[in-house]
Amino acid sequence: MTESPTAHHNPGTSDGWHGKITASGPFPAQKDRYHLYIGLLCPFAHRVNFVRHLKGLTDIIPLSVVMPYPKGDAKGWPGWRFPASDDEYPKATVDKLFGEDYLHKIYFRADLNYQGRYSVPVLWDRVGNTVVNNESLEILRWLPTAFNEFLPPEKAAIDLYPAHLREKIDTLSAWILPKLCSGVYNAGFASSQEEYNKNVIPVFGALNKLEKIVAANGGPFVLGSEMTELDVVVYATLVRFDTVYVQHFKCNLGTIRHDYPVLNNWLKGMYWDVPAARDSTDFKHIKESYTKSHDDINPKLITPVGPFPDVEEGIERDWTRLRVGSVKHPEVLEFEGTLAGI
Repeated sequence: MTESPTAHHNPGTSDGWHGKITASGPFPAQKDRYHLYIGLLCPFAHRVNFVRHLKGLTDIIPLSVVMPYPKGDAKGWPGWRFPASDDEYPKATVDKLFGEDYLHKIYFRADLNYQGRYSVPVLWDRVGNTVVNNESLEILRWLPTAFNEFLPPEKAAIDLYPAHLREKIDTLSAWILPKLCSGVYNAGFASSQEEYNKNVIPVFGALNKLEKIVAANGGPFVLGSEMTELDVVVYATLVRFDTVYVQHFKCNLGTIRHDYPVLNNWLKGMYWDVPAARDSTDFKHIKESYTKSHDDINPKLITPVGPFPDVEEGIERDWTRLRVGSVKHPEVLEFEGTLAGI
């Protein structure tokens, strides 16, 4: 018997949706069946949109994009909203499926008693009239292969979690995701000096370790010659680092462009050489979302002009010429030593 599309979701839960597009499940791969809700502001939604561009899925999965601000009150209510028209804010769109004004109404269409956060991304199934999945890491794992039957061979061949690299991906993800990608938030939203002091250290310990790993693998990607999902998750965080996290989240023990020459070269290569990276990045959305949504952190809601340029040009193709950088704060170095290499 075929599973119902809502089999993995209990009404009233706060856990969200965890479905996946598979040939035999309730969500088969079909053109124009699915609709993606994102914010260009969000690094987690960015992961999914990156893959959408990388795999050539822009005509298969259409998009609605929320405004970058306001976000809502301290509890996130009423949350992200859609512009009244596509002209209200550049690259934000109306809700192209239902014409709703707020993202939370999309959640309530799937579950009237939903108790969780109204976050992006949200992948919607137009046939089942429900959410397929709203967890970016889960979508990132299966989306790169879900629609291969509709893609030309060069796009279908892109696999971001290849069997021969999975052990390395899993080893690095175990600390990149919590210490770097989520770590910037742990530092930025700290509610006390002590909490901040504790949380900012792992961010730079992770950057120190990652700098050495990328240097050892010789570029242009984290694991060397093949792009993997590590490049997607790290890109979504590092493209925001000097732009937002240094000043807004007080992650200022160092910057990517000055203290991490290898990661800076990697970032420049991703932005200028990988069209999917550049096409899925919008610095106006990124800068204004953080600085105009968190009035407890930035009460005057002023958005800094810098840094400039957003991503530097001039990629060094001979990776052996790059100095391997680090932040030499004693606690950072101590934490770096606890992280698993490959």
